[in-house]
Amino acid sequence: MDRENSLRERLIDVGVDLVMTDGGASLGLREIARRAGVSHGAPRRHFPTHHALLSAIAHRGFEDLGARFATALAATGSPRDQLRAVGRAYVGYALEHRGMFELMFRHDLLDSERNGEQQADRPRLRESTRPLFEGMVALVDRCRAGSATADAPSPAVAAAALWANLHGIAQLWTYGSLQLVLGTTPAPTPDSDHLDRLIGAALDAHLGPVRP
Repeated sequence: MDRENSLRERLIDVGVDLVMTDGGASLGLREIARRAGVSHGAPRRHFPTHHALLSAIAHRGFEDLGARFATALAATGSPRDQLRAVGRAYVGYALEHRGMFELMFRHDLLDSERNGEQQADRPRLRESTRPLFEGMVALVDRCRAGSATADAPSPAVAAAALWANLHGIAQLWTYGSLQLVLGTTPAPTPDSDHLDRLIGAALDAHLGPVRP
């Protein structure tokens, strides 16, 4: 059993290395098996479909992103400071690990239950987003404590809108669209000043500006 578990983890490790270095297009089942030093049929003992293996690789991405969120939340400061740090962690991860980030949010993997590819002993991939989102909801709630108006959206709705905004920042920077409209030099990642201003504007839009 230990040997079988070791093979399963090795296949995932190889997949993680591939997507980090060569992007999602490199994640062919035969290539993963070859690099793991096993026959091309061996992965089927652990993953009934190619998508199941890709989902296991994407789970690793969410674990890594979750660790970054935990580091951001452990930092001292106000809830808004922590939420800003979470925003930096999210956008930073998306831009640093583009291939993994795209894999994590592939709709066909997130919809694995409908496609019949969900393994009974593994949580659905989309459930990996829940702890991250719930952490954002809690921070939004703390940020707005005592200041939210009667017609303000719920913390969950505000957090969802903020999440969408952060995701959009990462995607549009990847496409080069933000650099174009902001008149900045094209670059794979924004400098800290641009990133702070974009995330600050997102927080102001969804939480309101900081009052003196």
